[in-house]
Amino acid sequence: MTPDTLSAQSGDAVIPVSVLNRAISTMLERSFPLVWVSGEVSNFTRAASRHWYFSIKDVNAQMRCVMFHGRAQYAEFTPREGDKIEVRALVTMYEPRGELQLNVEAVRRTGQGRLYEEFLRLKAQLEAEGLFAAERKRALPTHPRGIGIMTSLQAAALRDVLTTLARRAPHVPVVVYPAPVQGAGVGAKLAAMIEAANARREVDLLDVLIVCRGGGSIEDLWAFNEEVLARATAESALPVVSGVGHETDFTIADFAADLRAPTPTGAAELVSPQRVLLLRDLNHQHAALARSFGRMMERRAQQLDWLSRRLVSPAERLARQRVHLRQLASRLTAAGARPVRDARAHFALVQYRWQRRRPDVGAEHEHVLRLAQRIGAVSERRMEREKARVSELAARLQVLSPQRTFERGYAALIDTQSGRALRAPNALKPRRPLTVHLAEGSADVLLADVQPRLSDEF
Repeated sequence: MTPDTLSAQSGDAVIPVSVLNRAISTMLERSFPLVWVSGEVSNFTRAASRHWYFSIKDVNAQMRCVMFHGRAQYAEFTPREGDKIEVRALVTMYEPRGELQLNVEAVRRTGQGRLYEEFLRLKAQLEAEGLFAAERKRALPTHPRGIGIMTSLQAAALRDVLTTLARRAPHVPVVVYPAPVQGAGVGAKLAAMIEAANARREVDLLDVLIVCRGGGSIEDLWAFNEEVLARATAESALPVVSGVGHETDFTIADFAADLRAPTPTGAAELVSPQRVLLLRDLNHQHAALARSFGRMMERRAQQLDWLSRRLVSPAERLARQRVHLRQLASRLTAAGARPVRDARAHFALVQYRWQRRRPDVGAEHEHVLRLAQRIGAVSERRMEREKARVSELAARLQVLSPQRTFERGYAALIDTQSGRALRAPNALKPRRPLTVHLAEGSADVLLADVQPRLSDEF
């Protein structure tokens, strides 16, 4: 149940305590971003799981803290009772006990806070000048003709970047600009190297520049927080990708650059031409999922630590768990056998029905042959009848044909001028040409005289 769901319910609704605690924990994690909190260490304990549990306090208040082993192993020192420290933490709640606590991600001694204040002051100043404006930043080339790398030749970050570029884009030329990345006056040297890279641009074959180094404390990374480097990065004609430190490290150079990468390897991936946008989105989703899964595992680990302190007899608990496990195994075996048995019975039934309804191919083939023979016989008899009918019609046609009439001694008179047959005696005129058709041919005649007969007899 989410906080929005809780607010939508009426005042008479009843919810479990666990649901309420989960909603409060979710609301705290959404409402409070990662924040640095200072105080004095008290009640420091390292559990068997190697997680740190302690409180930080001042004269007016205190807050319980937990730092899981996954992050505690990277801490530069182990806090002791009475130490003044600053913790970078997420405000959350330990749900089983309903206690507010800080989920610590990083810890440092209090002296480092002055550098952080200087970092915030310079960041606010440059941001007010528009040095970090989004409209000033340029998009990276999709297919760079050349990639410049600015870092120390001895830095492990250089090897990581070169390895990544060789794997993702071996066809793109790489130019390395050696420069120190730690120490006094390093910011000015880095700025001068950026200006030199812009002046040379390697015969117009360089399209993007990576400024990178490995992780470290805020003092180690301070060269990348100097104003001269930030201004040189913003004024660079080449797009600049900043890959300084680890994912949680932020410097002024990151804000001034056209694009900030979480690590030097990440910077190499961002400028590589292969599936840049897709991989960037995938990396963001993967990081969010990893953080969510990590917090869930951390909550489970903390719950396990709390439950481990409530154990009365581990041997008895293990014995009960073994009995429960055997019961579950028995139920699982029975549940697994039942679907197999039902499936076999269903298969047998389907097979029986299929065998009953399966057609007899041989019998059907013989039936088709018999039908074919009957069709052939019927077609043959019909053909004979049609032939006989045609013969009869031909004979009748021969009897009625004009040629047979001519053979019996009759003739046909045709008017030569009009081409019409003459049927009446009064159509015969003297000196009129006629054509006479006989059985064995025709003749043209000219009438000399015509004497019509009154009788039709021959």
